[in-house]
Amino acid sequence: MTLSAEDRTAVTELISLHGHLIDDGELDRLDELFTADIVYDVSDLGGGSLEGVAAIRDASIAMGELNPVGHHVTNVILSQISDDEVRARSKGIGIRADGTSGSVVYEDTVSRTVRGWRISRRKVLARRAPLGGKV
Repeated sequence: MTLSAEDRTAVTELISLHGHLIDDGELDRLDELFTADIVYDVSDLGGGSLEGVAAIRDASIAMGELNPVGHHVTNVILSQISDDEVRARSKGIGIRADGTSGSVVYEDTVSRTVRGWRISRRKVLARRAPLGGKV
């Protein structure tokens, strides 16, 4: 079955919602983004792998002033794995309070749940070299 336009919109909006909730400090709403058993892998950023919504919330609070003030998601590409699972790849730009920025790639598995689409796995990869480091 092909992913419907309605599902594509829902998944894309879910990915976009992440930046709004995090930047607004609405950490008590993370269950609107993630499954309860989310695996959030920030190993490439030195943060290890976080398991569960509470772990993401706690890590965000622990980062305090080091959190970016703006998480901007773009270039969202979706590919269907099954009727209830989608692979999403997107790019993120993080703007820090001092004006510096960073670029990442989000590799997500998004699952259909009884509460709608939720991210069940996210791997965050830092972009540190032009052309994917191939030069």
